[in-house]
Amino acid sequence: MDYAALVQRIRDWGRSLGFQAVGIADADLAAAEPRLLEWLAQGRHGEMEYMARHGALRARPAELKPGTLRVISCRLDYAAGGSDREPGDGPAAYIARYARGRDYHRVLRARLQRLCDRIEDEVGSFGYRVFTDSAPVMEVELAVRAGIGWRGKHTLLLDRTGSWFFLGEVYTDLPLPPDVPAEEHCGSCSRCIDVCPTQAIVAPYQLDARRCISYLTIEHKSAIPEELRPLIGNRVYGCDDCQLICPWNRFAQPSDEADFQPRHGLDRATMLELFGWTQAEFDERLAGSPIRRIGYERWLRNLAVGLGNAPGTPEVLAALRARADHPSALVREHVQWALSRHEALAA
Repeated sequence: MDYAALVQRIRDWGRSLGFQAVGIADADLAAAEPRLLEWLAQGRHGEMEYMARHGALRARPAELKPGTLRVISCRLDYAAGGSDREPGDGPAAYIARYARGRDYHRVLRARLQRLCDRIEDEVGSFGYRVFTDSAPVMEVELAVRAGIGWRGKHTLLLDRTGSWFFLGEVYTDLPLPPDVPAEEHCGSCSRCIDVCPTQAIVAPYQLDARRCISYLTIEHKSAIPEELRPLIGNRVYGCDDCQLICPWNRFAQPSDEADFQPRHGLDRATMLELFGWTQAEFDERLAGSPIRRIGYERWLRNLAVGLGNAPGTPEVLAALRARADHPSALVREHVQWALSRHEALAA
């Protein structure tokens, strides 16, 4: 088998399936394991117990999928075209770009599986397993080693056309020739660190998830720390600040993938509008959306914080008071905080 020629065909098949980049990484992540374990030991994963539960397994692909020699790393762009509202403290709801359309997991997994089917047609049966943020995988580390991009100082993957993309992986026992790791091109720029509302990027390439708005509004299950609530502004699901400020994202190309286009006006909705949704409306309108995974209770929690940071109009105050006796203690706590904040500001 001419594996170098096979890699080229894999790239061609990947492009035909809509991937913007396909690279091959060696499966030896021993050098990355100490950094992972130190991050966990510092507790920077917050309430993401699954990170600690799997521990070093993330850095050991051959233990996750026995026989793994290489990892095929694939990139799929998601940035929608058109103008984008700015995050801040106004009445508009800011939802992270990646979450405005359909859940990317199914789209990405289906394409990765089709890629594996093409490989199997070529080489016959081979060992592989497809991953789309569905198992303990160090996807950024693998993508760097696969030459797809470099790790930015915000810890996300970057290349010369920005960072608005998803990553997916195929662990395989094929001895494919690996690509050369990408070179870094952040230089002395520190805009992503400086712009972070909660200063979650504690140093270049170091993120404390416990302060990250994406973590707080998505992964964090309990009450949001009170001292961080004013800093969240109108970011009710995720946060894009470190990507919006990145100079490389000026060169990002909009995706024409229909599933990634905004649905139900999530790119222009107000917090009042979203806060008014019933449980049934939440379930119906966010069916097939990554947002639905946080559930209605945390959705209201996030919006209550956002409304606490919004201008204290009569409409905002009335909406908060209407939820003051909500059955959920979590929702009630954040609604009361928002009302108290407006009372203090008005005094």
